[in-house]
Amino acid sequence: MTAVAAGPEATDVPKDPAAADRPTLRELAERDSVDYILATFVDMTGRACSKLVPVSAAEELEAGGMGFSGFAAGNIGQGPQDPDLLVLPDPDSWMPLHFLQEGLAMVQCDPHVEGRPWPYAPRVILRNTLARLAARDMTAMVGAELEYFILRRTEDGGIATGDDEDTSPNPCYDARGVTRMFDHLTTVAAAMNELGWDNYANDHEDSAGQFEQNFKYADALTTADRVIAARYIISMIAHREGYVASFMPKPFTERAGSGLHMHLSLWDGGTPLFPDAEDDRGLGLSETAYGFIGGLLEHGPALQVFLAPTVNSYKRANATTTVSGATYAPQMSTYGGNDRTQSIRVPEGNRVELRTGDGAGNPYLMMASALEAGLDGIDRSLDPGDPAEPGGNSAGAKRLPMTLLHAVDALRADETILGCLSGDREIGEYYASLKETEFFTWHNRVSDWEVETYLTQI
Repeated sequence: MTAVAAGPEATDVPKDPAAADRPTLRELAERDSVDYILATFVDMTGRACSKLVPVSAAEELEAGGMGFSGFAAGNIGQGPQDPDLLVLPDPDSWMPLHFLQEGLAMVQCDPHVEGRPWPYAPRVILRNTLARLAARDMTAMVGAELEYFILRRTEDGGIATGDDEDTSPNPCYDARGVTRMFDHLTTVAAAMNELGWDNYANDHEDSAGQFEQNFKYADALTTADRVIAARYIISMIAHREGYVASFMPKPFTERAGSGLHMHLSLWDGGTPLFPDAEDDRGLGLSETAYGFIGGLLEHGPALQVFLAPTVNSYKRANATTTVSGATYAPQMSTYGGNDRTQSIRVPEGNRVELRTGDGAGNPYLMMASALEAGLDGIDRSLDPGDPAEPGGNSAGAKRLPMTLLHAVDALRADETILGCLSGDREIGEYYASLKETEFFTWHNRVSDWEVETYLTQI
């Protein structure tokens, strides 16, 4: 794939008039006894990139940003010849991390190039989508369900469940499994609460070694920042305990994989736009909500390249069975009520749950693309039809992609979603090329299965 030497014209991120009243990074650091700041941004894959900045340089970080070689940092639309990314911190994302390391804090940053927000940066992409919503007097609220595995390395270099006694084929909600991992789960939960995230549940999920830890919904940007921070925090706590925390969608063939389900709603100020008690379809939704769902369904195949962005994602999404008896990964673009076989579930009339995302998803791109799809549905008054029957059966429903390559093809065939990242088709093409290359890199490697199946077949 050819690196992008120069991107499209960046979209200016709107300035917040309240910013002048916020404390500076130094003031936040002094308040929270912080000595070092992780100035953090993510590339297209969602990988957190940081520099450790001493508080003595906080003013420089805030005034001019911290410089990174974008090409070295990862997939973010730059080549080795391009100017530095200067990442500017967002004080609203300030997170003291004393529970990991005394005197440490993290702040999420927006990459800029030559004085303008860099349109390939995922956090900038989400900001641009939220600005489009704001122009219509809409805000987006998002809740994220974070699933992951706690594993350990084996002597032969493989992986195994972190808890040796976690062997049941049906361990979901198992009280003993949660209790055996009490120290890890409560350490993470306490960290979330110390940061003000309102952790409200921690449970054993469907697979041996798999857990979910929930925190309260918030505005889309805040929730995306928290997903990035949560992955980092959970990984570091697990590392300290001698475990490996994995958000890989499907690390085990026979077990269900890890999703990243998103609960989405739109608001006008303090007024929710999705509920309607008079809904004759029985789900308690407004016409705005049905248009939003219509957009998600219409663009469902193309969205998958952002919601399920790895080769491994489609081992989860298209698994035929698991030892527990269910995959919890919908294969059709359908919607329904409180039914987990649908790609869009409506647990209550105040929100919709998009269930096709997985643990590898970049939350900024997941939210931006889903919100753009929903907004297109509202603009076009797309009617999703009647809710699907249980099991995801619906006449005319679109099949979701079978592989990452199918997802890339679906993105390229959908002009609306291809052009939704910072409003420019070129960025969608860049992302599609990244994912196409990823697929063929995997496809060109000979696997153990191929050797076992074909070596002496003829």
